[in-house]
Amino acid sequence: MKTYKEHEIVIVGGGTGGIMVAAQLLRKNRDLDIAIIEPSEKHYYQPAWTLVGAGTFDMDETIRPMVDCIPARVTWIKDKVTMFRPEENELETAKEVVITYRYLVVAPGIQVNWDAVKGLPEAINANGVCSVYEVDKAPYTWKELSSLKEGKILFTQPNTPVKCGGAPQKIMYLADEALRKRGVRKNLELHFFSPGSVVFGVEAFAKTLRRVIKEKDIQIHFTHNLVEIRGEEGIAIFDVTDKNGKVTQKEVPFRMIHVVPPMSAPDFIKSSSLAIRDGDLKGWLDVDHHSLQHNRYPNIFSLGDVAGVPTAKTGSAIRKQAPVVTDNILKLRKAVELDEEPEALNRSYNGYSSCPLVTGFGKMVLAEFDYKNEPDPTFPFDQSEERYDMYVLKKFGLPWMYWNLMLKGKA
Repeated sequence: MKTYKEHEIVIVGGGTGGIMVAAQLLRKNRDLDIAIIEPSEKHYYQPAWTLVGAGTFDMDETIRPMVDCIPARVTWIKDKVTMFRPEENELETAKEVVITYRYLVVAPGIQVNWDAVKGLPEAINANGVCSVYEVDKAPYTWKELSSLKEGKILFTQPNTPVKCGGAPQKIMYLADEALRKRGVRKNLELHFFSPGSVVFGVEAFAKTLRRVIKEKDIQIHFTHNLVEIRGEEGIAIFDVTDKNGKVTQKEVPFRMIHVVPPMSAPDFIKSSSLAIRDGDLKGWLDVDHHSLQHNRYPNIFSLGDVAGVPTAKTGSAIRKQAPVVTDNILKLRKAVELDEEPEALNRSYNGYSSCPLVTGFGKMVLAEFDYKNEPDPTFPFDQSEERYDMYVLKKFGLPWMYWNLMLKGKA
């Protein structure tokens, strides 16, 4: 039997985006009726998992109870959304609860598709097949790196958008340094496989990464897309596309492989009427790129990884998106209360995102850029250069900022 609930503002997802918007709304109006729909009991600071995989960060420090992260005045609904009915301003959950809303924020994050690479679900966390893209997998990456003595290590990037697009390279650079510290790097080959044709999309930072790759003697293989893993045999199979578009397959042996699995919008988003219906961003949430308002349903907003905007999917992007969503919801709400036309919406999101590109222990390039792939720097120095202070920011400053400012609606 279905049950029914009603809240003024409903937020789908208790990740960074959902919690930040809830916290910022309440800081501006503590009497708002807000509910967050989130099934997980734990909240994760995922940007540190690369450091966990490199043996320089404690996994336990990236995990906190969800109840400690969701603002106290927010109703937490421990459930999963299965269906949207935007024409009726309602949605339905796995527990057959129908929830009605006036305003909806959709921020369920991204879906990691481990089964999109043949053999990967069976191979992961054994025989040198590892990844920093899940809480129960990142520690195995360090276990392998700390014991390797010789052989070939492969690092892959998929042909889909991924959360933290710099992570596929960051773990590679850190692995190189860890192996050098152990004195075994000379016995190992490091290879990076990418389906693309450039090492990074913003040239100002790509030039630094090309230098780092050369200095570290890492071999780069473009137009290579991982399609299969045979873990027990130590074989990776890639689709290789030549300049004429012809695709052939190549088998590459490995002693260790770090896999970044393909990712997509969650299935319940892709199949909904809220998704983009065609084009390069098909399946992601259909929102205006600057106001983050849904293009067909004006009382719906989205932010974070699921939003159909052409920029990198990072927590830093959410930090710039959340105030825009918060401001626009409050503007619409005020207009409804006064029975007036809403004032012009906030359209200030310029596609800002940031990739903290850790290039070694004590070295980082802070890549910040906008929709045009032009640098959008925070600091008054050349952020395309490797810097120790930026590494300190990554390892110590950003985690503190996340738990104490961002999730509290203060940044």
